[in-house]
Amino acid sequence: MTFLEELHQQRWDDHRYYHHNRVNQSLHLVSASCFMASYYLIFVDPVMAVMVGWLLAMLLRQVGHFFFEPKTYDEVNHASHEYKESVKVGYNLRRKVILLSIWIAEPVLLWFNPTLFGLLNDQQVARGLLYNTAIAWLITGIGAVVFRSVHLFFLRGVQTGLVWATKILTDPFHDIKIYHRAPVLLMKGDLYDDMTEWYTDIPPGDQQTA
Repeated sequence: MTFLEELHQQRWDDHRYYHHNRVNQSLHLVSASCFMASYYLIFVDPVMAVMVGWLLAMLLRQVGHFFFEPKTYDEVNHASHEYKESVKVGYNLRRKVILLSIWIAEPVLLWFNPTLFGLLNDQQVARGLLYNTAIAWLITGIGAVVFRSVHLFFLRGVQTGLVWATKILTDPFHDIKIYHRAPVLLMKGDLYDDMTEWYTDIPPGDQQTA
């Protein structure tokens, strides 16, 4: 596949495998809006940008995945939860638990050890817990994308890694595009997406590369 075809494929697989629930879709819509604000704030107030990105956007996003998405057999796609987890290109739920554990541990560690075992000097410590936590979270976020992208270079090829990184960075725009009607559908009692309304242009081959 070309770069754009694979990008479309990864987006389709991510949608059909991990975004059945309208509550999850609605939370992704709010999360995407927060990420858009974060993209703007990074040039104005980096600390606030990181806080909006992690505490609002990322938290809402993961709540949708962990608490609202069904973990039973996927009748729509004829796939088990275990299968979907095994073919997930990016961070599946197990990897997300590790990433979120690091995220939670960082401010706790900085609280008890402001110098971060000597890595921060007195001037950096004086900037305060909030600032240093924001910097740690920013590094964690960038590092998570870079690490998985490079990992994918070796697992599935350079293009797949670059496509996934592009998908992650552009997900806020894409989520707003495809989930903007989710709250309305949810209020009408439509709790689960049957995967036929928005994605009628299924990618060539419909490869399962979630």
